[in-house]
Amino acid sequence: MMDQAQSLRQLVSSRDSKPEPGDGPSARIITVCSGKGGVGKSNFTLNFALALKAMGRRVLLFDADIGMANIDVLMGVTAKYNLYHLLKREVDIAQIIQNGPGDLPFIAGGSGMDELFSLSESDLNYFTSQIARIADTMDFILFDTGAGLSKETLKFITSADDCLVVTTPEPTAITDAYALMKVVHNSHPDVSFKLIVNQAGDEKEARGTGDKIRMAASRFLQLDIPFLGFISSDVHVVQAVKKQVPFSVAFPNSAAAKDVQRLALNYLSAEPVEAVKVQGIRGFINKWLKRKQ
Repeated sequence: MMDQAQSLRQLVSSRDSKPEPGDGPSARIITVCSGKGGVGKSNFTLNFALALKAMGRRVLLFDADIGMANIDVLMGVTAKYNLYHLLKREVDIAQIIQNGPGDLPFIAGGSGMDELFSLSESDLNYFTSQIARIADTMDFILFDTGAGLSKETLKFITSADDCLVVTTPEPTAITDAYALMKVVHNSHPDVSFKLIVNQAGDEKEARGTGDKIRMAASRFLQLDIPFLGFISSDVHVVQAVKKQVPFSVAFPNSAAAKDVQRLALNYLSAEPVEAVKVQGIRGFINKWLKRKQ
């Protein structure tokens, strides 16, 4: 039986003769970020992508964490190719699409993320055309960025349709999540944030954490940040990481797995995808290129 990544590769290859790929219906671009490391951002991104896919959405996961790309490790999958091979033109976009658990297609970042921010105009045009080839085969493209607010992460955040900010109830995580949103909002007030609380003891703690950030953002930034939901602190998450299997796959009945399913449903229900005008992958890359410096 053909897996989704194989199907996607065939679909992309079959469209090579068509002009201007990516100009039609295009994926919604979601950047996932965090104010600091250690909050479970990559683990959330992976399982959130799987939850969206389980709900019938076409999802591509892109590991955009500069220097610390680890999505493939969390899945226990060895990526044959990554972004580096695409940028060096050793393979095309169809060949670097790998297949993870639950037939989730993903693109491994690896060392290629460093080269991405120092490409010539010719190479950037090539990258744009390659990514555009897959845009109209997806409903969502999720970019898992690095922790904190590097200049590279800022470009991803300010170019995407949505930014999901992951934090935990830990005071430093709360402070850093708010600081990230403050810096981004002050320079790019059009960025749309949504808040996720990970590793919560219970719903009360999660909502209390969310309220602290939302109240500060409302008071000092005049910014209303939707609370998308939370993921419980769950021993199954740690066990799944050790197994190198997504927790929603290894332990589908665990509290964390049910929470991430609820989060995905909240995201889809908050604003019907069909009613949202998205910029698409070309709009995302055009914004991203303008912020190259």
